[in-house]
Parts: sequence; structure tokens; C-alpha cells
Amino acid sequence: MEEDLSRALNSVTLEPEDSKMDTFGLYVVTWNVGTAEPPEDVNSLLQLSSPNKPDLYVIGLQEVKAAPLKFVTDLAFEDSWSQLFMRTLAHLGYIKVSSIRMQGLLLLFFSKLEHVPFIRDIQVTYTRTGIYGYWGNKGGVSIRLSFYGHMLCFLNCHLTAHMNYASQRVDEFEYILDAQTFDTKNTPHILDHKVVFWFGDLNFRIEDHGMLFVRNCITSQRFSLLWPKDQLTMMKQKEAILQKFEEGPLDFQPTYKFDLHSDNYDTSGKKRKPAWCDRILWHVKPKSSPPEDEDGHIEEEQLEGERANEFPLKMTQENYTSKMEYGVSDHKPVIGIFCLELKKMHKTPLVEVCAEGEWSADFDALITYRLLQSFPSSAWDWIGLYKVGFKSVSDYITYTWVKDDQVSLNDELFQVYVNKDEIPVRGGECVLCYFSSNLQCIVGISQPFKVQESRAAIEEGLVPENINGLDETVAS
Repeated sequence: MEEDLSRALNSVTLEPEDSKMDTFGLYVVTWNVGTAEPPEDVNSLLQLSSPNKPDLYVIGLQEVKAAPLKFVTDLAFEDSWSQLFMRTLAHLGYIKVSSIRMQGLLLLFFSKLEHVPFIRDIQVTYTRTGIYGYWGNKGGVSIRLSFYGHMLCFLNCHLTAHMNYASQRVDEFEYILDAQTFDTKNTPHILDHKVVFWFGDLNFRIEDHGMLFVRNCITSQRFSLLWPKDQLTMMKQKEAILQKFEEGPLDFQPTYKFDLHSDNYDTSGKKRKPAWCDRILWHVKPKSSPPEDEDGHIEEEQLEGERANEFPLKMTQENYTSKMEYGVSDHKPVIGIFCLELKKMHKTPLVEVCAEGEWSADFDALITYRLLQSFPSSAWDWIGLYKVGFKSVSDYITYTWVKDDQVSLNDELFQVYVNKDEIPVRGGECVLCYFSSNLQCIVGISQPFKVQESRAAIEEGLVPENINGLDETVAS
């Protein structure tokens, strides 16, 4: 069914006649946080003072604290790292679109609100490689999605540690690529996606060179002298699977292992040799001619792939560096900034949503929505009322099922009522979002509108006049 929904959706939204290319910024973070609680802020990590904000943030963490009691609590509520990133980015107009956690591995995907209706076909999965494949302290978690019709996949890994296990790390990576599958016909595996980002604590070390030579190269910033003995660089020369991936130059000092809250490399009795354990790589799927079946016919899925090739995608890396100012872990975070230039396959949302008339808690409100394109709607679809600056899909004030109290004005235009008791008495700036149950994503967002303060509540002394914002219970 998933395959049929995806194919039907793509067939009605491809618009090849427009050759315009659009540019999007993508900001990738990887950080082994060493079971630490998050710092007070992550503004520098995310470069929030930059005038050029990215369109997407992808954040991969390793060794998020996963003690049994804390892990159960984090499953019921967002973990402290997710809360910090959501709180920080929501104020700038980003929402958390998707996430996945496997014990200490955490992957978060954020987008500017304007792009959210064009992020579809979202699926997540995970693979354990620790302790004979049954323990999730090592392995990989991934999020795959369609961004304006282009299939992207993000894979956050934590591979086995120690100097002598370079080959095992490659084996684990290949196992993850083979094990992770998605419920779709055209991109069932990671490498089937148009762009794949592979990042995390990959744990590759620097071979042969002694501690003194390595530290002298770092102090003098002659990093290139260490590159030939970087294990990942060495393994790429002989492992075909690694040769599919690109990486920017390692023009920053090794990000492991540091004394906590310090820029000093390990001064403990173990005196671990510095290494570039934390990496960000990418793979862009090459164009290929569609193969024929035994009867000489081009297969249907390959025709779809060729049609997708009418919509090119180019990618460049603009920055690849570490953030030395963070010291809560023995690893320093690494960031990669990318520019995606692509031709949109989807240019209009699937649904147009509008708040009709004046909204307040004094009377029932009315929502109008219009189907702009045919898609597999469901009785389980719902429209949520959100505060402007909301953090995630689940961060709604209230919601209404689209089939409840629905009035059909014609084949494409519908109205739904919202009970006044569900509307915040203090009002505030809000938006409406249409969530598709079948597609598991937001497919339409209204323009911001103001919910007025309840006059009845003010007259009864329940709400002071001229207080902006939503009810305290909602805001918390």
C-alpha cells in the first residue's frame, strides 16, 4: 500500500516544464556527547548569529545518556538534548519534522516551516551492531524522506572503537547498509536515495605515527601530514563501498580525545592518541540508463527513475570544521554546511488550510480546507491548531478530525468546526496544520492568524486584559 500511495502521489505532482533551480542550505552536526547533559546553549554550535540561516538542520548525537530509568523517561518525554535543540530552533521558525533514537544514538531533523508541506514519505529505522548485534550501544539510525520530490537519507552511526578494528568498522557499515530497508519500491535501500549523508562517531584512528609527531602536527596545524595515516582515508583506497562516499578536507584538528571542559588532549593515564573519529561524508547517486527486462522492455520503476532525472540536484560543501568551544564531552562536535541546488518536483502543497472569520474562545471556530491535488486522504487525517513558533508536530494546542462535523461545500472545498472550549482564552498568534495519516506528515499550513482574547473570560475576571500569548498551560 505504501508503494502505491507514494507512486500515486508523485505522479500527480511532477512539473518538468519549469527549469528553475532553487538553492537550499543544509547544516549537519555530529557529536559524541559522552553521556553528558547538554550545555546551557547551542547557539555557536548551530551558528545562529549567522545572517544566512540554513533551511534544514540535521543533528546526529552519539552516547546520549541511556541509563535504564532515564531512557524510559526519555521515551515518555523528549530527552534533554532534543528539548534544547527544539527550544532553541523553534524561536527561529524551525520545527522538528522527524527523529529516531536507539539507546545512545539520536538523530533529529529540523526544517523551516515553509518547507514542511514539501517534506513527505518520511521513514525511520535502526540497526544494532553492539554485542553480537543484540545491543544498541553501537550501530546506526536513519531518517529518509522526500524533499520537494528528491529522496534524501541521513545515517547517523556509532561504530566499534579502538585502533585495531578498522576493518570491523567497515564491516559494520556494510552490514548497516544491507540491513536497513524502507517500505517503498524505488528506494528500498539507503544507497537507492538520490543523496545520502553518513556521519557520526565512526571511530577511525591515526595509525603508525607516535604521540609526539601527531601532537606536533596539530600544534603547527600541519594536518595534511596526518591524512595518509587516517584509517578512513586508508580504507577508502581498498574498500569499494567507501569509495562511493565523498568527504571534505580535514582542515581542523582531530576531535578526540580531550580532557573535559578543556582544549587539552587526553592527559589521563591512557593518553589516547588524537584522532578524527567524528566525520561527515556524503554520496550522490549517479545517473544511469534504465536496464531492460528479459523481453526488452524498460521496467516501470526505472522509467520513474528516468523521469526523476529531469529534476537535477547538485550539492556542494561550503564548510567542514569542528566547534572547539564545547567541552562537555571528550569529543568536539563537527559540523558540515552544504548547499543543495535542485529543481522542485512539488511546488504547491497538497492541501490549502484557512482559518475563517474571527477566532476566540467565545464561540465555535470554522476551518476551511481545499484539496489542491489528489492524494490518499483518510478519516484519520486531522487539523491541528498551533502557536506560532511551535516545536514539533505533536506540539499542538488542540486538533480536530477532518471528518468530524465536516461540511462539504464541493468536491474540493470543505469546512470543519472547532469547539470553542478547545480554543485558548488568552489568544495569541497561531497557525493551522493539516496532518495526513497515510503520509504521516503535514501536507498543508495556513497563514498565521490571531486568536482574540476571550471577552467573556475577561468580563468574569478570569483573564486580565491586554495579556498577549496563549494560556500558561499551553505555553508550558
